[in-house]
Amino acid sequence: MKRIVILFTIFFFFLAANGQKYMTKNGYIGFFSHSAMEDIKGDNNQVAGVLDISTGEMVFQVLIKSFHFEKALMEEHFNENYMESDKFPKSTFRGKITNLSSVDFTKQGKSDVTVEGDLNMHDVTNKISAKGTVEVVQGGVIAVSKFNIVPEDYKITIPGVVRDNIAKTLEISVNMKYAPVGSK
Repeated sequence: MKRIVILFTIFFFFLAANGQKYMTKNGYIGFFSHSAMEDIKGDNNQVAGVLDISTGEMVFQVLIKSFHFEKALMEEHFNENYMESDKFPKSTFRGKITNLSSVDFTKQGKSDVTVEGDLNMHDVTNKISAKGTVEVVQGGVIAVSKFNIVPEDYKITIPGVVRDNIAKTLEISVNMKYAPVGSK
């Protein structure tokens, strides 16, 4: 685990040396599952991320054990049975804003964007495309998106006994509040 933190820290310093970088250590990624049996919501407010406004490149890293649930038993099942977080401790996204020219980072305001990239979870990588917004605010940038994933696409097995409790498609919410690299 220490090696992952050290490698990611080195990666952040490497990114800081180039371009116009913004970063966060406490971004938000959550997921929501709605089924007739129950709703399941997991929240993670410890997402590390970097946004390069000169290229539109974005990178996120999520520690799986940092997801929290309303019920402790849900959190235990999530980590042990579904995500196998001891074996697969993190998820990463590496992508790019495809319509970067539509965002004016020199003035405050909100722009619609599309982000495409590679989402790695449970040791499986899939290409994703998501619509969202980028808002330039005083002292930073806020990026927000919602998109859907299918757990089976990431080889996440849902046992038959609880299969009806979990939606076949999960809604993923992202809310990253970036500050310029080097700011406090």
